[in-house]
Amino acid sequence: MDRLLDNFFNFEVMAKAWPSVLQGFGLTVLVSILVIVLGLALGLGLAVLRSMRLRVADALIVAYVDLFRTLPQLVIIIVLYFGMPYVGLTLSPFVTTVLALGAVLSAFACEIFWSAMQAVPRGQTDAARALGFGPMRSLFRIILPQAWRLAIPMLTNRAISISKGTALGTAVSLPETLGQAQSFMSLVANPSPLTLAAALYLALFLPLVVASRWVEHTQTRGA
Repeated sequence: MDRLLDNFFNFEVMAKAWPSVLQGFGLTVLVSILVIVLGLALGLGLAVLRSMRLRVADALIVAYVDLFRTLPQLVIIIVLYFGMPYVGLTLSPFVTTVLALGAVLSAFACEIFWSAMQAVPRGQTDAARALGFGPMRSLFRIILPQAWRLAIPMLTNRAISISKGTALGTAVSLPETLGQAQSFMSLVANPSPLTLAAALYLALFLPLVVASRWVEHTQTRGA
């Protein structure tokens, strides 16, 4: 037990690691926010574009969604970071991680939004047209508000799941929470900084998970 406490709960080591790990945690929060904003905005835009029933655009969107839903997030991060320089585009670890995870979230968000839009009863569209609403007005005033309510629980869960992938940014030297903890651990030869990083991850994502359950319960009760 003493060895366990000394290796994983060494408060002296944690105190020394705290400034650098906290700095990495701030980066984790920033990357997570940007990933969620980018992923949801792009996913919604793709779903709206898909609703226009343009054959070529629809085929490209389906291919995009299938690709980024299938590939592991780590593979996408590595390909972007090490592959883009060959086409004359060099991305920083920060930009690489945001773009990679944002693309993955957008693929799932597009599918979730699209499914929610399809779940809105067809009679809603027919009624809107009977009132003189055009296709775009019907979409934004009638269909999307209802689809958004249906999609919120799934979007929340998926956003949390993918934003946790910020830790994968360590593969391209992103100095986020886990990266900073690993760096300090290598200096002191003690894994206690990883325990500290785990505690910060819990502090960030556990409230989001609880909020997600509350939203899902509220939407289910209100249905």
